[in-house]
Amino acid sequence: MAVIEAEGLRKTYGSRIAVGGLDLSVPEGGVFGFLGPNGSGKTTTIRMLLGLIRPSEGRAQVLGVDTRGPLHTVMPRIGSIVEGPALFPTLSGRRNLALLGRIQGIGPRAVDAALERVGLAERADDAVRKYSLGMKQRVALAAVLVKDPALLVLDEPANGLDPQGMKELRDLVTSLGAEGRTVFVSSHLLAEVQLMCDRVAIIQNGRRVTQGTVAEVLALGRPAGLLVRVDARDRAAGVLQQAGIGATSTAETDQLLVDLPHGAGARVTETLAAAGIYLRELAPNEVDLETVFLELTQRGPQIP
Repeated sequence: MAVIEAEGLRKTYGSRIAVGGLDLSVPEGGVFGFLGPNGSGKTTTIRMLLGLIRPSEGRAQVLGVDTRGPLHTVMPRIGSIVEGPALFPTLSGRRNLALLGRIQGIGPRAVDAALERVGLAERADDAVRKYSLGMKQRVALAAVLVKDPALLVLDEPANGLDPQGMKELRDLVTSLGAEGRTVFVSSHLLAEVQLMCDRVAIIQNGRRVTQGTVAEVLALGRPAGLLVRVDARDRAAGVLQQAGIGATSTAETDQLLVDLPHGAGARVTETLAAAGIYLRELAPNEVDLETVFLELTQRGPQIP
């Protein structure tokens, strides 16, 4: 079942195209990363999905309901943070959540459980203005979790966080996805998203570049394999190729990219040593989302 579906979604402001015909499908459960650089249309897309603005063209459904129709019928099952948390700074975290819960008919037990879940139980009675940015993000997540949503939509939740704050957020988001909820996370922090997401979509200039599992998207980038550093690079490449092992030069003058899986380092070492060539370094050729993103956006759309 698709929790979020969009087809030909488009938003223009005069002559400016913010989102240019976006197709998207987000399955139920897990953490879905919505990736792209600043200004790529992520927040505009989220606003259309939540019914905050109307699309110029196209259609979208969230939890099976058209966003231009009775979206209010499923809003109790959706929790969202768009463009930062909105909190009363002079009130405590607990009081902020209690006021929100009262509006939604939610009692103090749910508030306490949400604060405990995000690790703020001990600081719940401090004024929000005394919270760090990471704590403010956590209390905003608690506000989302108070109504026990099936779908969470988080727009750039890691913005401004230090490494510790990012790890805390990542652990929390990962655990929410593991419970069977769907967490839709937009971000331009590709390395961070790679650590927490099951599936991703990459957009650029308001258009989808690719979508799939993290492994599928990574496979669209440069090949994996092994990086080998030797003094006699050209001779080493010839020896490996004679042994049936693919090897190509990289931009580094002493480096080869060897077409073997990460666990086959011993075969490379033995082949070169038999020819009197000794390695200075042997390492996996790691592929990350940041590298793949740059490659894919230069190539154009890629469908795994």
